Order: sequence, then structure tokens, then C-alpha cells
Amino acid sequence: MSQNANDIDHSESEPGLGRYVQSPERLEGLYKRTLLIVVISQIFGGAGLAAGVTVGALLAQEMLGTASFAGIPSALLTLGSALAALLVGRFSQRFGRRFGLAAGFLTGGVGAIGVVLAAVGQNIVLLFVSLFLYGAGTAANLQARYAGTDLAKPRQRATAVSIAMVSTTFGAVAGPNLVEVTGRFALSFGIPALAGPFMLGAAAFILAGLVLWAFLRPDPLVAARVIAEAQKNEQTAPTGTGPAAAKNSRGILVGAVVMTLTQIVMVAIMTMTPIHMQQHGHGLSEVGLVIGIHIGAMYLPSLVTGILVDRIGRIAMAFASGAILLAAGLLAAFAPGDSLAVLITALALLGLGWNFGLISGTALIVDATDPATRAKTQGSLDVLVALAGASGGALSGMVVAHSSFSLLSLAGGILSLLLIPVGVWYHKSSRLKKNQSMPM
Repeated sequence: MSQNANDIDHSESEPGLGRYVQSPERLEGLYKRTLLIVVISQIFGGAGLAAGVTVGALLAQEMLGTASFAGIPSALLTLGSALAALLVGRFSQRFGRRFGLAAGFLTGGVGAIGVVLAAVGQNIVLLFVSLFLYGAGTAANLQARYAGTDLAKPRQRATAVSIAMVSTTFGAVAGPNLVEVTGRFALSFGIPALAGPFMLGAAAFILAGLVLWAFLRPDPLVAARVIAEAQKNEQTAPTGTGPAAAKNSRGILVGAVVMTLTQIVMVAIMTMTPIHMQQHGHGLSEVGLVIGIHIGAMYLPSLVTGILVDRIGRIAMAFASGAILLAAGLLAAFAPGDSLAVLITALALLGLGWNFGLISGTALIVDATDPATRAKTQGSLDVLVALAGASGGALSGMVVAHSSFSLLSLAGGILSLLLIPVGVWYHKSSRLKKNQSMPM
């Protein structure tokens, strides 16, 4: 098996993989089993990531005594997610998805424990360091969607992503709605109420990591490499140059842009929504409801979204993402701050637009990569997505502090319109390359 110098040949460490190459039925069974394990881990992972989204900014505001830097927790979390995305991608490429994803979730669990300790000791430095580590769980939760695509057929890829993501919904929606319950639980131990969700997050991330470590065997990425190598030996391998290579680079670029733009818009508006709501008299239970519905809209539509992306196309769904994010931004910008129903609608649309963008962008990237380099490429691109989120989170607090939540939401909606020219360029370039490659 040909490999990069830093990669390890796993065919010897997974000796039973040969039977999947020769049996489509066994391969389909392994694909379904892999999806099941990913689904179970994502249920736990979703509960873990919801803690930081829901109360991270509020905890920082309480400890710092000002809202001006309330976007810092989101920025640190996403910066940690960026570094973790790179490392999880590299570890997955070298050791397989099982090792990379489990390491990410377990690190996130350690970070969540650190946040609880920081809240108890009112230690802002420990809080920031722990939020950075907590981001590793978020990165692992996001990259787990790729594990479901490793063994998927081309027309199954977006659907496979969607199955992994929709399973996140159960934990992700439950987490924000347990804010008061976990807060009371924390208070019973003398721990600040806002640290309660992070206690849930620690347990959830650690369980997700243990599930993957124990049961994600055979490793799907390793299996995909062995299968791809066997298929190459049966047919002429591509040269890696010309129209096919150009198509791959375009797909990676456009997929990255789609995911990055949707992440910036979603994180910026979402981060400041809890503080905006508190300023207009909404309580923690109402904040939890709005964020819970938002996270539900981020993940619950995934199964339908994946089918649509596979059937009507990646670019069409990217266009839909831009339109929905624009509507969310406009609604959030001009809605009365005391209107819970309108805020719920705006944040639900924000989650849905992100969902469309992430799944269509992910499908573009999976289409444009092969198993030999897939995990490293995906990890590197998720770094861009995480950095985009960090930028959106950090700037959101400053924009609101010096202007308003309405201006932030309006700017986010307008920014999402950039998805349209990017998609048009990809469509025109693909059509031109196709015409050039046709025989005269």
C-alpha cells in the first residue's frame, strides 16, 4: 500500500479486512455497524457540546463582571477546537478514526472538568485554559461525521453525514434544557449553578470517547484505505493531474468556503443571543429553550438534508443555506428583544441554515478526497471552520458592546449572501472543465 511517509500501514493491524474487499454484503454490514457506533457516540457528544454553547458566555460574564468579553469563551472553545481538529485529523490519518476521535472526546471531558474547578475557585485563567481544552470535544464531535462517510458509496455520503449529525440532536437538545436541573445539582455540592452543565458535559464527552475506543472496530478509515487500494490494483489509477485533479481542488476549496461562512454567521449570532435575552429580561429557562431549539435545528433536520444534498445537489443546498441564514439574520436584527417566539424562530432558522451549509460543504469535501489523504485534509479544513467560529465568537461580543445585537445579526445575514457567487463560480468552472475534457 502506497502511503505518505508519516502514515502507518494498518492492513497488518486489521488482518480481517480482506474479506470486506471481496464481499459487498459484508462491506455494507460494516458500513451500517460503523454508523451505529458513531450514532451512539454522537448522542453523548451532543450533550457535551451543548454545555459550552448554552452557558459559556454567561459564566464568563459572571466571573469577569462585564459583557464586553463574553465572546471570549466561544473564541477559546473554537480555537481549542481548531487545534484539536488538526490533531484529530493527523492522529486519525496515522492511527485510524478510533484513536483520533476517542482522544478528542476524552480531552474535551478533561476540559469540562477544568471549567467546573475554575468556577469553584473563581480562577479565570483556569477557566480560559479549560475552555480551550473543552474545544477538543467539540472538534471530535464534528469530525465524527466523517467516520460515517469512509465506507459510504458516493450517493450515500451526504446521507451518512446526516445520520451522524441527526443523532447529535438527542443530547444537544437535552443539554440546554437541563440547565436549571444541572444548576441545582451543582448548587447541592456548593458549585456555582452555571458550572452545572459542564458537569454533564464532562460525563458526556468521556462516555462518547469510551464508546468509540471500545467499539469502532474494524476502523472505517483503515478499511476504506484497504478497499481503495484493492480497487486501484484492479483498474488504472488516476494520474493526479488534469481535469480530475482540478475538480478535486475546486471541490475542497468550495466546500471549505461554504462551511467557513456558515460557521462564522452561526457562531457570531448564537454566542450573543443568551446575553441579548438576559438584557431583555429573559431567564435561564427561556435561554435554554431558545438555544435548545437552535441546536435542534442545527442537527434534527440532518436526515432530510442529507437526502436532499444527495438528490438535488451540493451547490443547490449551499444556495439554500445562504438564503435561510439571511432570513435568520434579518429576523434577529429587527425582532423585538422581548419577543420569545420571534427569537425562537430566528435561532431555529440560524441552525437550519448552518445545517444545510455544513452537510453540503462536507459532501463536497468527501467527494474531492480519497482515503489515502482524506483524514488529514478533513482535519485541516475543520481548522478553518473552527477558526472562523473563533473569529465570529470573539468579534460578536465587541460588536454588541460597541453597537448592538441588531447590527451583529444584520451583518451576519448579509455575509451569508457570499455563498451564492461562490456556488455560481463552482458550477460554471465544473461545466467548463467538463466541456474541455470531452473528446472532439
